[in-house]
Amino acid sequence: MAFTTSSAPTVGFDLDMTLIDSRPGIHACYTALAERTGVHIDADLAVTRLGPPLEEELAHWFPAERIAEIADLYRAMYPAIAVAATPALPGAREAVAAVRASGGRAIVVTAKYEPNAKLHLAHLGIEPDAVIGDLWAEQKAQALREHGARVYVGDHLGDIRGARAADAYSLAVATGPYAAGELRAAGADAVLADLTEFPRWLAAYRAEPAAPAAPDARDA
Repeated sequence: MAFTTSSAPTVGFDLDMTLIDSRPGIHACYTALAERTGVHIDADLAVTRLGPPLEEELAHWFPAERIAEIADLYRAMYPAIAVAATPALPGAREAVAAVRASGGRAIVVTAKYEPNAKLHLAHLGIEPDAVIGDLWAEQKAQALREHGARVYVGDHLGDIRGARAADAYSLAVATGPYAAGELRAAGADAVLADLTEFPRWLAAYRAEPAAPAAPDARDA
């Protein structure tokens, strides 16, 4: 796929395990949900497969007819339990700031419930230009196209699929459930170890007629 750079590109970022380490907060929320409902949830297992919509995880623990109800309960419990427990990943603030400092726009496109996504970003002092929630995998292309994003940054194979569906450059970070080699094999155009490498990558992207290769992250 050929890419043309812009001096001020719009860059999309995933949220969970791309900008934030959501595992501690989600683990705490699943633990509280299990206590509230009396249904066993293996929170240790659940946080190894973050990325897809909440309802997909709940389907492992609750019957189909209860999933909508339990999802609403989880989302209502989430702000008081998960937001303060969730840190930014290394380089997250700087990555978003680098896009905006270049004159571009930084947007967050996530499968997370949008109000809770906004709470995380506000709590951590990360200031994107727009936050669009409740979109997963190829659905993310809707928001990426609407906002004119040329690059989408994410940690999950679903993020790569979303970037491809939007004809955007897929920049992966090996901070989620997949190693660098798996991300490359799934079609990422480049892979970073984490977002601390992003400002240098962005500077090179803006300087070249085609997006540069990123430093390879170590396979984990």
